[in-house]
Amino acid sequence: MKLFHPLHTNIEKPNEMNNPFDYEPHPLCMLAVEKLLPLIPQNDEGKMFGVLVVENQEGELGYLAAYSGQINGMDDDEIFVPAIFDYLQPDGYFKTHEAEITNINHSIHALENDERFLNAEKKLNELKEKREKTVDEYKLLMQKSKALRDERRKKGNVSKEEDEAMIKESQFQKAELRRIKSMFSQPIDTLYGHYTLYLQEVEELKHLRKQLSDALQSWLFSQFNILNLHGESKNLLEIFADTVQKIPPSGAGECCEPKLLQYAFLHHLKPISMAMFWFGPSPKQEIRHHLHYYPACRGKCLPILTWMLDLGNTASLPSQVNDKDGNMLNDRIIYEDDDLIVVDKPAGMLSVPGKTNEISVYDIMHERCQDAECLQMVHRLDQATSGLLVIAKNKKTHKHLQSQFANHLIQKKYVALLSHPMTSTQREGTITLPMRPDPLNRPYQIIDEKHGKTAITEYKMMDEYRIWLFPHTGRTHQLRVHCAHQLGLNNPIKGDALYGMKDERLFLHAESIQFIHPSTNEMVYFEAKVPF
Repeated sequence: MKLFHPLHTNIEKPNEMNNPFDYEPHPLCMLAVEKLLPLIPQNDEGKMFGVLVVENQEGELGYLAAYSGQINGMDDDEIFVPAIFDYLQPDGYFKTHEAEITNINHSIHALENDERFLNAEKKLNELKEKREKTVDEYKLLMQKSKALRDERRKKGNVSKEEDEAMIKESQFQKAELRRIKSMFSQPIDTLYGHYTLYLQEVEELKHLRKQLSDALQSWLFSQFNILNLHGESKNLLEIFADTVQKIPPSGAGECCEPKLLQYAFLHHLKPISMAMFWFGPSPKQEIRHHLHYYPACRGKCLPILTWMLDLGNTASLPSQVNDKDGNMLNDRIIYEDDDLIVVDKPAGMLSVPGKTNEISVYDIMHERCQDAECLQMVHRLDQATSGLLVIAKNKKTHKHLQSQFANHLIQKKYVALLSHPMTSTQREGTITLPMRPDPLNRPYQIIDEKHGKTAITEYKMMDEYRIWLFPHTGRTHQLRVHCAHQLGLNNPIKGDALYGMKDERLFLHAESIQFIHPSTNEMVYFEAKVPF
């Protein structure tokens, strides 16, 4: 079997197959990656690759290799496992029907750029503008005439003949306005008739394109028949039928993880351990670092791998809670009065209740402050981040502090340790990158110039590893992304399991916070000692 690459090693096998959504690469996987790297062809774009250590029926150890998506023009028959379903055959069903859709796109483009269509659109807009201008000018004349009539009537001594003349003038002007509008109606209607013929044809083609695209996509998903470890098979439509999205996202089944497992199950190879790594330049949106290991994506792969490996509920994100004893916060209350509490949250504890049964700061404070009018979190920290949190005890305080956040009046300072020494001579600056969630891989955040929300962070280096971070906005994972992304510091925070590499903890701490106290109107400042 040419795609089974033998591994000759004394490294012990793991007791069970790892969870691809939460793992540290096993030494066997790292050995497989080491052997694979010289075989990866040069490519201008970065790509996610994966290895699956397997055992054949003779008990021999080896690895399989795959990449996510496609690499144009690469002959990979001797190295990488094939696609689960090869739909790119030149004369195959997919390419044939894709060509039909492409022809419709050309027809739409031709119609939308037809000179007659463009001229009709131009003339129609010009005529509408002329009508609007003529009507507006005449309405202004009518207003002036009315003002003069009103002024004359106020002076009094208006004869019957003069009053009748003013009435006739008003009636004439109203009739004239109707005539002006009518004068433009016929040519506009005629032009609009020609114009809508083109529009109708374009819309019909777009409707046909959508029908054909949906049908082709549905056909494609039905051809991806995915095996699981029990030898059972489901296609992508069946796998995603019970998920929230119902319909598989584009590219589902083309990631390296399902490719690897499918090949192993088809050839009766026993999966031992799996790891995925990025090779090459970082993409513009996502945070990917060369030769860093990453978990499987959740939007495309979670339903598929849950089916393939029978994961059940084990595919949840890793928990970093070290101590669930609610009493642990008693010694972490920095300040408390009748309006608010300031607490030093430990790393690994949730700020507010989540989908799991893990205890949160809110749970503990709610139990502790049962007499409070309305206990509300003013802001939040990521579960892995430690440091200062402010909790309001009443609605007035909550509203006041929320207003301060909205108006950027609250000053926060974080301390972080970076993964690598900073080589740049620039010791301070401001990072501005637009961010939004990645809907196919939550809770990851990505950079999106078009749809992202502005996120601003000031930074100041304390030494080559330690840094102060001053957020001016409060986007999810803002500090982590701004440190890790290539357009930011290009240096992940140490221990960032999402955007960098795991460690004993995420080395990010909310050290201080300053705001106006809602009751005293005095500026207050609180600080929590950095635990690293």
